[in-house]
Amino acid sequence: MTGLSQDRSITLSVDAMGGDQGPAVVAAGVTKFLSSDPAAQVLLHGQREILEPLFKGSDVASRVEIVHATDVVAMTDKPSNVMRSGKATSMWSSVEALRDRRASVCVSCGNTGALMAISMIRLRKAEGVNRPAIACLWPSRNPQGFNVMLDVGADIRADQDDLLAYAMMGASYARNGLGLTRPRIGLLNVGTEEHKGRAELKVASDMIASAADKGDFEYVGFVEGGDIPSARVDVIVTDGFTGNVALKTGEGTATLISGLLREAFLSSVASKVAALLTRGAMARLKTRIDPRQVNGGVFLGLNGLVVKSHGSADATGVSAALSLAARLARSDFSERLAHRIAGVSAPHQDAPKEIKA
Repeated sequence: MTGLSQDRSITLSVDAMGGDQGPAVVAAGVTKFLSSDPAAQVLLHGQREILEPLFKGSDVASRVEIVHATDVVAMTDKPSNVMRSGKATSMWSSVEALRDRRASVCVSCGNTGALMAISMIRLRKAEGVNRPAIACLWPSRNPQGFNVMLDVGADIRADQDDLLAYAMMGASYARNGLGLTRPRIGLLNVGTEEHKGRAELKVASDMIASAADKGDFEYVGFVEGGDIPSARVDVIVTDGFTGNVALKTGEGTATLISGLLREAFLSSVASKVAALLTRGAMARLKTRIDPRQVNGGVFLGLNGLVVKSHGSADATGVSAALSLAARLARSDFSERLAHRIAGVSAPHQDAPKEIKA
């Protein structure tokens, strides 16, 4: 991924209580991140009596401000219930800090539905956006090493206007997150032929193609599931239902392959010797496909930058999500994206603003 200077001071708002691994893992991830980013500070939201001991004597303690929040959003909580009675939670507090401009970005490992609901209510949708999207980075054969895919679970529905907005947002993310001047956009379908797919996909395809010049991207047309990790495309656009199924399938397949390789290398004396001989190459492969290294789904289409870390993330995964959040915040990504969407959210709108996203 493209790098930005760490000289610029940045404050991140972090929900310490969300996720499956508990606050100790989040705190370890914060420590790991701050150790690598000397200009960053963290507002850490959660129960003070639990969090303070985790940073006692730490070299980064002076750059962590604990914001006390009594309640916790559980992974099983319904978003509607959180909206009614969740104002005292660490998740609500972390989003509120972003809304009040006490931080430049919010990061949480918690309940995705609740985080999106709170973010939409407190931050509001950006102008020209009907449905926000969650974008993820997918390992690929491209020189940048990753492709962007969205939506991967913000909303199971998406009509042609939503898919056009996703294309605009995905292109902006690829420019700011991956350093691509003119990203290649593909629309996920059951085939690459023009006559295949649902009616709204065909309409969306025409709309995205018409907006390519204004949106400063290249449209490659329909792509299939096998193209998601390919070098044919940089951004894959789809609805949240399809994107989430694809994401979870990819994660499950990666886990399966890792397990099968381990079993194969331990199956005999000869295979154990082979494992030793290929240890360096296998370590590079593991790093290359390790989902922890690109942990962090970015909420796009809101008036504020929110990054959702995987619920089961370990300290390495949490640190990766924080690094991604800091990188995007330092690029003024939210402001650039707002200009792009407001200027080019539909083909019939006026020409885009001078500021490029």
